[in-house]
Amino acid sequence: MRKRGYPLSEQLMDALEERGYRDTAPRRTVARAIAEKERHFAAEELREQLPGIGRATVYRSLKILVEAGALCRVLLEDGNLHYQLSHRGHHHHLLCVECGASEDLMGCDIEDRLESVADAHNFQVSGHWLEVYGKCQTCRAELPASA
Repeated sequence: MRKRGYPLSEQLMDALEERGYRDTAPRRTVARAIAEKERHFAAEELREQLPGIGRATVYRSLKILVEAGALCRVLLEDGNLHYQLSHRGHHHHLLCVECGASEDLMGCDIEDRLESVADAHNFQVSGHWLEVYGKCQTCRAELPASA
């Protein structure tokens, strides 16, 4: 998603405009707020951060940015849905249950396995979503030696 020398908020606005949505001040405010995020965030957190922007504008912008591939959804272990910038195409996530860090999981061959299972059941897959929960290297290093 990130292009050098081109502000991230502008790239997000481009993604909205490419989908036929007008460049409006509220959408620009949402794009700037998302661009400032350093890690995944909840839609409600973003909405509360932008009290002057309507709830529908925030949620609709998130939905469109996910559809455009600029954002991806992240399902936390506790069931809460978060969003984060999507730097690549289709991918999955490794999520740390201690610190909340998220890392993109690329090169996963789950698609091949799903296709095989779907064929065996005469099922047509329209999509899938995989999140892997555990502890990141940093949190694992902080564990006491006896753990």
